[in-house]
Amino acid sequence: MARMVEDAQNGKAQAQRLADRISGVFVPIVIALSVATLGFWLGTGAPVAAAFTAAVAVLIIACPCALGLATPTALMVGTGRGAQLGILIKGPEVLESTRRVDTVIVDKTGTVTTGTMTLDDVVAADGEQPDEVLRIAGAAESASEHPIARAITAGARDKLGDLPAVTAFENLRGLGVQGTVDGRAVVLGRIRLLDERGFEIPAELTAAAQSAESDGRTAVVVGWDGRARGVLTVADAVKASSAEAVSLLKELGLEPIMVTGDNEAVARAVAAQVGISRVIAGVLPQEKVDTVVRLQGEGKVVAMVGDGVNDAAALAQADLGLAMGSGTDVAIEASDLTLVRDDLRAVPDAIRLSRRTLATIKGNLFWAFAYNVAALPLAAAGLLNPMIAGAAMAFSSVFVVSNSLRLRGFTPAR
Repeated sequence: MARMVEDAQNGKAQAQRLADRISGVFVPIVIALSVATLGFWLGTGAPVAAAFTAAVAVLIIACPCALGLATPTALMVGTGRGAQLGILIKGPEVLESTRRVDTVIVDKTGTVTTGTMTLDDVVAADGEQPDEVLRIAGAAESASEHPIARAITAGARDKLGDLPAVTAFENLRGLGVQGTVDGRAVVLGRIRLLDERGFEIPAELTAAAQSAESDGRTAVVVGWDGRARGVLTVADAVKASSAEAVSLLKELGLEPIMVTGDNEAVARAVAAQVGISRVIAGVLPQEKVDTVVRLQGEGKVVAMVGDGVNDAAALAQADLGLAMGSGTDVAIEASDLTLVRDDLRAVPDAIRLSRRTLATIKGNLFWAFAYNVAALPLAAAGLLNPMIAGAAMAFSSVFVVSNSLRLRGFTPAR
């Protein structure tokens, strides 16, 4: 984290690169202007001391110290304040992205919700024992890191104790898992997965899955030997701060969209609780990327908030990627901003802080450059003593540093 903050502080925002290009032209012009000032005063018959005084005053007042301090001071204070608040900015170019963002995509599990799912119920097909269904499902999910898998495995161990080992395990990204348990080739995931693989799905299991989903719970179907054997339902709680976070995003003029691999009914139930009206559900990891691309094609500037492996590609594709610090390493690596605290309100705080830092950089650059340009005619006219010019130049640097330090007073909206 320290390296990430240091890299951000050492980088250059686009506005600073523009200032560097201006300085590359500005400095030679100032030198030429100083020489011209010397020649003008000597040509008018002014004393040599007066001519040199005016020429030196031009050089001093135009010294671009404040231009050089404008960006690094604001970046250092802004990223330092962000680190105090648990907001890690990876680079100054991120600041430019936050200014243009108008759409925020949020994942559901672990981002809007706690991600701490619990096993709610086990419904076995006719002729099957619920405990056996749970034992096989818990064993098959034991090699997965997904919150739903952890909930099923934890529920099985709490009730049944030790579980058999799973072999030939495979994570079917966005759909479910498969593996071999006690010699059985087990498939576990969405009802769509088993249906596509030709499993027989009894009507009572289809009804149980639909009932659970209509109540806002997630239904997972487990089967082996070509037949679905049971439905396991898990429940996840919405974070207490999520509704407030969505409200804050709207206040910033951003449109929140929930994009999740979960089913439509569950996604809309959660979205309604937090105030999100637009929901895209039942998507695979690649379809999350496609959603980002489609929105970008519509002219939107998209931010993506996620925490899991399934979100990593979308985080990388988005104009601005924000990873929850409680998420996976690959999600954090793919993001532009990392939010250390597992609180969705950190998202509007991060965007506000980034925008404030960018505005401070631009304000610093404007005043530093305008100050130099305004004072040059006075120096060339011989109206500024070099000592006064030196004091004025130093004051411009003090102003830039003081303006940047105002970022230390940034307060989160909570």
